[in-house]
Amino acid sequence: MPSHAELAAKLLRDAASFFQTIAEQNPPLKEQMDENADVFVQVADLVEKNPTGQIED
Repeated sequence: MPSHAELAAKLLRDAASFFQTIAEQNPPLKEQMDENADVFVQVADLVEKNPTGQIED
């Protein structure tokens, strides 16, 4: 069974995919939707690499 962090990362990546689809279908929104997708992928990466957000010393 996947962890909560794994599920969160998957949901974030799915949302990024949704934004990419919107970007492809709506040229006037492309720049903003691509930016949204990039942010969601970056947050998914953070959740996967450091699920608790602990700052390492």
